[in-house]
Amino acid sequence: MNMPVLETTKTRARPHTKVSAKTQAITLARSEDLPLGSILAGDCVEAMRSLPDNSVDCVFADPPYNLQLGGDLNRPDGSQVDAVTDHWDQFDSFAVYDKFTREWLTEARRVLKPDGALWVIGSYHNIFRVGAILQDLGFWILNDIVWRKTNPMPNFKGTRFTNAHETLIWASQGEKARYQFNYRAMKTLNDELQMRSDWSMPICAGQERLKHDGHKAHPTQKPEALLYRVMLATTEKGDVVLDPFFGTGTTGAVAKRLGRNWIGCEREDFYRDIAMKRIEKELPLDESALETMQSQKSAPRVAFGALVENGYIEPGTQLFDKKRRWIATVRADGSLIYEKQVGSIHGLGKELQGLPSCNGWTFWHLEHGGDVKPVDAIRQIYLLATED
Repeated sequence: MNMPVLETTKTRARPHTKVSAKTQAITLARSEDLPLGSILAGDCVEAMRSLPDNSVDCVFADPPYNLQLGGDLNRPDGSQVDAVTDHWDQFDSFAVYDKFTREWLTEARRVLKPDGALWVIGSYHNIFRVGAILQDLGFWILNDIVWRKTNPMPNFKGTRFTNAHETLIWASQGEKARYQFNYRAMKTLNDELQMRSDWSMPICAGQERLKHDGHKAHPTQKPEALLYRVMLATTEKGDVVLDPFFGTGTTGAVAKRLGRNWIGCEREDFYRDIAMKRIEKELPLDESALETMQSQKSAPRVAFGALVENGYIEPGTQLFDKKRRWIATVRADGSLIYEKQVGSIHGLGKELQGLPSCNGWTFWHLEHGGDVKPVDAIRQIYLLATED
């Protein structure tokens, strides 16, 4: 079934904050009034103006970075770097960029529910300007997340430090606003350690990188693992996620897989076409795999959740001990479920054996490439891939 392209001119565990009667009285838009699973064509500000007030649970925005590149960027061998030189990333001045930022953030604030979440990602070129403006508009910053790229592009000229990270801002609607945070799922995803605000994962590459005529379809395509973690942390199944800068549809693809609803805004026909084809191929996870843990050292260290969110082990995969006494199912947050018992790869293995500890990496096995391998073998594949 093709997704339409539209032309345009819960009871949850939350921080203990009070909500005003005014906020409680706001009538939220019904999901049937929303263009779910659609890409709104045209300028994102105008597109968002077509949406009702208080209608989405999460906004994930990857706005133009306004890179201010001067001339071509070349490698030492003279070859040209495929950088962001598209017209959509070019603004005449900081004032023009700030005006645009204020306009789309104003609409994002309007369409977000009172307990909704805003995520914005950017580089040093723009994230500080965006952060100041969103604070001026009343958003309350909950965290800034450093996405440390394990395989960044080098600084070819050797004139600066290698730019190896980008910054995400996670914000609520205000200082007293309620918001969703799936703390337990994040801890499980991180092998029972509290998730930190520095996230190490590779840039989009390999089969995940969309190509057109042998070239990158989009210069700043984000890795699905990044969106996987964002949505698993701050949304629930059935929530509505809006992406005002949809690009090639990473947000929509991950949302579909995780059972979230999505709406995109994208003015470029080329990107909309690629995004639609990409999302149509995406398969949602089985209902049981979507369940997550609820709230209650080797070097380099890798969390089992990293294999799940990067697609090396799919949710729904069955893991078993070497003698196949127990067969457990991998869930979306990296937890395992065996009958009614749930835990991490280490915790569940320990409970099933009645032992004080368990190395889940070697205890659990899976079918891979026609052979039975310990989960640690997949970890080694992941490590080799991220060392490049």
